[in-house]
Amino acid sequence: MTPEDLADVVRAAVMRLQAEGDLGGDLPAEVVIERPRSKEHGDYATPVALTLAKSAGRPPREIAELLAAHLVQTPGIEAAEVAGPGFVNLRLAAGAQGQIAHDIVESGARYGRGSGHAGQSMNVEFISANPTGPIHLGHARWAAVGDAIARVLESDGAAVTREFYINDRGVQMDRFGASVQALASGRPVPEDGYHGAYVADLAAQIVAEHPEFRALPDDEQLVAFREAAYDVQLTQQQRVLDLFNTHFDVWYSERSLHESGAVERGMTRLRDQGHVFESDGAVWLRTTDFGDDKDRVLIKADGELTYFASDTAYYVDKRARGFDVAIYLLGADHHGYVNRLRAVAACAGDDMDHNVEVLIGQLVKMMKNGEEVRLSKRAGTLITLEDLIDEVGVDAARYSLIRYPVDSPLTLDLDLLVKRTNDNPVFYVQYAHARIASVLRNATESGIDWRSADFDASLLDHEREGDLLLALAQFPAVIASAAELREPHRIPRYLESLATAYHRFYDVCRVLPRGDEELTAQHVARLWLCAATRQVLANGLGVCGVSAPDRM
Repeated sequence: MTPEDLADVVRAAVMRLQAEGDLGGDLPAEVVIERPRSKEHGDYATPVALTLAKSAGRPPREIAELLAAHLVQTPGIEAAEVAGPGFVNLRLAAGAQGQIAHDIVESGARYGRGSGHAGQSMNVEFISANPTGPIHLGHARWAAVGDAIARVLESDGAAVTREFYINDRGVQMDRFGASVQALASGRPVPEDGYHGAYVADLAAQIVAEHPEFRALPDDEQLVAFREAAYDVQLTQQQRVLDLFNTHFDVWYSERSLHESGAVERGMTRLRDQGHVFESDGAVWLRTTDFGDDKDRVLIKADGELTYFASDTAYYVDKRARGFDVAIYLLGADHHGYVNRLRAVAACAGDDMDHNVEVLIGQLVKMMKNGEEVRLSKRAGTLITLEDLIDEVGVDAARYSLIRYPVDSPLTLDLDLLVKRTNDNPVFYVQYAHARIASVLRNATESGIDWRSADFDASLLDHEREGDLLLALAQFPAVIASAAELREPHRIPRYLESLATAYHRFYDVCRVLPRGDEELTAQHVARLWLCAATRQVLANGLGVCGVSAPDRM
């Protein structure tokens, strides 16, 4: 019996009491089922009596006693006791608790998926980068976390589009082109240009592929080198992100925003809402009406569009493409964008508490041999995502970047992440999956067809089995909370606790028969429990975009 099953049971008990006239009040929109702080208090608890008390006009303990009397009669519930101001503690019968092992195996990859965000179309933009250099360590955190947020939202029923915003317009593109052009012509890179060995590589590649560029007039040559370098660098960014198991549905060009007329359409939308005004020859958006610290310029007095004009048009364009919620994941230096983008949504006539979300991530640094790694061999002044992959691999990098809340700075210990010991969190979880895969292989090789044998859930009555079953039952709630709070770090932390529960179970509960020992129904039940745990570990790692190896 899962927490969701219990919520339905409790809801049905409330409805029955109301139908029989024993209880008034409104049926709660949500019935909360939680784990008690102490195992002595039961397997689960519900505070629904506290929620009902006001509308029912009765003391919560009195309501809790009525509920407990009904719930204890429910098959699968062994005990229902009132505690504190009006909690109902529930203890499940062994069979009811054990059944979840069977249900998980039968559900397979579907187990854990929910419907809390069903019907919502969500755009998650989690890298906004210039196509002027490699994806760096700051982008790497968002590449992992943003993709994990998209995955948990999909697991909770949302339709999600992953979007990469290409900053391919403006002065930085000309500086990039001038840097490549200079090196291609044997000149030093301009002081305000782009440095690093990768720029020299780009110049050499383009000259080899397009020797005719060298004969062009200087202005045309700049454009030719800029556009060719742009194509090569963007392709390299896409290749590395694919290698990192982060795949975008949309690569949105800032240039296209202007070329398609989206900026003008966005401006029209804002004017129609009455929040655009003119002052000192410039065109402004009155964002202070919605919490911004100052109004923002859209068009300068000289007629030039500001970068903020692109931001506003981009948000309006997302909504016009049918997305209910636009989620932005931005770096630590973008705190000012939080109120700014919320104000843009309000100025466009939207609900800034629903239609737009801005998450700010903190910096990442890498340590190796006790010292901070500061420079890349190819990029010069920054650490690239490719550097990180080369050092620790995709799985360790993704898992470690997802494992911590994004609003806190993160230090990656590269020496730890390559260790094949339990001190390395990703190894610890993957090893648990591989260990179970080995047990199931051994069962098959011994001729045990556990899936065809009768499954007796009541035999999973050992304390360690109970702990493991309770942990397995929590997975859907962990997914739902990670989706609701946009906190994918809850998944790795849960997986580590699940792996611990499994190892403790395996250390004291014999799963396979020894020697000539007969196969018993208890062996079969424990194999189902092992398979269920393996499935949840695989599902959880999948939500993180991390592999679940069968051998290590």
